[in-house]
Amino acid sequence: MTQLPIIDLRAPQRAIAQQIADACKAHGFFYVVGHNVDESLALRLEQLSHQFFALPEATKAKYAMSLGGPAWRGWFPLGGELTSGRPDWKEGLYLGSELPDDHPRVKAGVPLHGANLIPIDAVLPDFRRTVLEYIDQVTRLGHRVLEAIAGSLGLAPNYFAARYTADPLILFRIFLYPSRPVPDDVGALYGVGEHTDYGLLTLLRQDTVGGLQVKTASGWIEAPPVPASFVCNIGDMLDRMTGGLYRSTPHRVRINTSGRDRLSFPLFFDPDFDARIEPIRTPETDDAVSRWDGASVHNFDGSYGDYVLAKVGKVFPDLKRDVL
Repeated sequence: MTQLPIIDLRAPQRAIAQQIADACKAHGFFYVVGHNVDESLALRLEQLSHQFFALPEATKAKYAMSLGGPAWRGWFPLGGELTSGRPDWKEGLYLGSELPDDHPRVKAGVPLHGANLIPIDAVLPDFRRTVLEYIDQVTRLGHRVLEAIAGSLGLAPNYFAARYTADPLILFRIFLYPSRPVPDDVGALYGVGEHTDYGLLTLLRQDTVGGLQVKTASGWIEAPPVPASFVCNIGDMLDRMTGGLYRSTPHRVRINTSGRDRLSFPLFFDPDFDARIEPIRTPETDDAVSRWDGASVHNFDGSYGDYVLAKVGKVFPDLKRDVL
């Protein structure tokens, strides 16, 4: 397959289930359209995100991840995030579900839970409201896509919600890939290096620039922007749950040479932090040999929180040392 399938969520449920099953067995990536996320909201977020990244470094530093504590929220500069130990050529803003200080998990200092570090309206009007509204709408889409994935596996529509995602862990990122050369001292080879997503489901909105590439059996293919769509891909946890029937697939982002800065908006829709992941199908063989990194997503025991913290800590090792 040289193109990712486009699945219209307005189609009959049986047709959607079959298309998702085919896509997830092939390479775990597909576009969705007909999703009911407000396009004007997404475009407004895109415009405001460009304005955020255009702020002076000193202003953005007031929202640095080092100030976000265990909530693991905030801004990081170009080259500040690692993939497989190598810097990526992007800067970004880490966000998530907005929780008040009196929320039990926030009071207990549970990592990845808390308030967002977002510029106040006096700095960037309407940014906070737009971000939180967007997270809310795409989270609803995540529930909808997981219902369809459940149907594709012959499960009840509420299979995931009843067991794992009634209160999902939502991690949202806004990434900017600058269209300028990479300095020699950074050493980045990609906007984002080859990796798989470690969670359950990723929902990605792209701008019009493009750069996402997916590794298939026939080689790397482009996943170009499709108007008013989301790119969905399954992560390692769903791979693990299905015993490798549905595969989490390596992907990467090219260095941006378009002449325009590129934005991307991935939302990671993951199990509840305390959930313990159980298999849907018992795998007949371990997949460590065939995976891109030689690891096994099935070789894990514990809560999803234990798992995700080990993964996130590799992306920002200095922050892990200081915060977690």
